[in-house]
Amino acid sequence: MTNGKFEELANLREKAKQGGGQERQQNQRDQGKYTARERLEKLLDSDSFVEIDEFVVHRCTDFGMEKKIVLGDGVITGYGTINGRKVFIFSQDFTVFGGSLSEMFGQKICKIMDLAMAAGTPVIGLNDGAGARVQEGVQALTSYADVFLRNTHASGVIPQISAIMGPCAGGAVYSPAVTDFTLMVKETSYMFITGPDVIKTVTGEKVSHEELGGAMTHASVSGVAHFASEDEDDCFLQIKELLSYIPSNNLEDPPRVDTGHSPEDFDESIDEVVPDDPNKPYDMRDVVTKLTDNGEFFEVQEHYAKNMMVGFARFDGRSVGIVGNQPAHLAGTLDINASDKCARFVRFCDAFNIPIITFMDVPGYLPGTTQEWGGIIRHGAKILYAFAEATVPKITIVTRKGYGGAFDVMSSRNLGSDLVYAWPTAEIAVMGPDGAINIIFRKEIAEAKDKKARHAELVKEYREKFANPYIAAGLGYIDKVIFPRETRPLICKGLDMLASKRQSRPPKKHGNIPL
Repeated sequence: MTNGKFEELANLREKAKQGGGQERQQNQRDQGKYTARERLEKLLDSDSFVEIDEFVVHRCTDFGMEKKIVLGDGVITGYGTINGRKVFIFSQDFTVFGGSLSEMFGQKICKIMDLAMAAGTPVIGLNDGAGARVQEGVQALTSYADVFLRNTHASGVIPQISAIMGPCAGGAVYSPAVTDFTLMVKETSYMFITGPDVIKTVTGEKVSHEELGGAMTHASVSGVAHFASEDEDDCFLQIKELLSYIPSNNLEDPPRVDTGHSPEDFDESIDEVVPDDPNKPYDMRDVVTKLTDNGEFFEVQEHYAKNMMVGFARFDGRSVGIVGNQPAHLAGTLDINASDKCARFVRFCDAFNIPIITFMDVPGYLPGTTQEWGGIIRHGAKILYAFAEATVPKITIVTRKGYGGAFDVMSSRNLGSDLVYAWPTAEIAVMGPDGAINIIFRKEIAEAKDKKARHAELVKEYREKFANPYIAAGLGYIDKVIFPRETRPLICKGLDMLASKRQSRPPKKHGNIPL
């Protein structure tokens, strides 16, 4: 009799693995996609996955659903390890009811999120589903709300990563939107609240799935996606690399690894990166990669708001968040999208004890009616709020321009940066020479016989006085003027010095960031 019970269990387990059946699984593969279980095998360490709730089924009896029972109900949940680190994970199965979320489907996800919170462990969601299961109506909707609630409570406590592996529509998009990082796969995944057919009916617009909500649309236009992966294998590699920089929860420090790169080992060519001409662009990534351990920089939202650069790197094995203005795009000015991108990244780093290194070269905010009417005041304030709120170690390097209010908000000394260094090429002033001269000497220039010559003369005088870091250093706003080649050793030493930093803020329920 016992053997019969064992055989029954073995048969049920095998049945649960079949999902929507071999035909549908093969159709998934034919579209260039792995099945839900194959994804778990690819992402997790070999033989580390422990499944939970593999026999759960839906409870719907309408529309003949009582005759359509599939073990697991369209989502595989459990835990495992990635490079030896424990993670909780769910993988939606498109072969079962199109991966649509039912009441029990949602409760399976909620269970592992509760376990992840209790264990202080990251949660990874592999999303491939068509939204709420229509046959269940309000039961599916309320289950989504249960997931959203847990996403919100887990925010800032454990890292949450969403990988969009296929369709993600309607209510399904909100859970990834609340998580910390969203990855999408080019050509096989898309996200939108209302699809092309609904848009055509309501507005008359004709748009394809890819154009409306494909990976590159969300990576470059909307900013919803942090990474656009070439294929699913690339997506899994990106998840693994991302995890290597971040701790498992908000009470831990980020992993420190031996990179084999000495703090004193620097690239002397960094002295030549910033051009002599202050109006000539350069790529801030060249600065970063000449300083970080082994020249590695894991950029986040690479295709979005390119005038702002954010990502992860290491100094002497310590994980850090990198923030930098990008002179190679829009001269590194701050605009609405760059402000949102920067503020969100800074707040993630602060929540998970990741020091922030800021590279400043900012001529100001991007002017224009589009920016002003779009709320650049409100959005721009997010950066200063995020930096001022952050209590992690903060080191700022002024490589060139630091003009106006943009100088203040990019992690300046008075906004709470612990260490502020400036290269000799730094220019710190209320505004650039041309604009300043036109205001200060407007009358004098107007009365001059040779207006152009007098303007050029005054600009030269202003630049000699303010286009350097020494006045700010003399007032203590810059801690040290350094040669570029000194930057890496000083950052490494600064991180060592600040490793025991403890800073608190006034007790409160939460602040009111200008959303």
